[in-house]
Amino acid sequence: MLKSISTRLSLLFMLLSPLALQAAVDINRADAATIARELEGVGLKKAQSIVAWREAHGPFRRVEDLTRVKGIGPATVERNRDRLEVGGGE
Repeated sequence: MLKSISTRLSLLFMLLSPLALQAAVDINRADAATIARELEGVGLKKAQSIVAWREAHGPFRRVEDLTRVKGIGPATVERNRDRLEVGGGE
């Protein structure tokens, strides 16, 4: 029985490890390629729009501010919330 529990825990750890290794994307510092690669539902064109908005308007203050970018809605923000962070900008 102990081996069974140990095996199950090992399997669980292996399944969850990739989630733990996923780094947050700082939307105030990441380039378009990184944003497109790391965020679900955000392709290169939307990622470029995020960077262009940031350059035109300054750093994002909250993750929810992404919805100010054309093509990024609340559903996209919620889907990626655990992958997003807002640093101080440059």
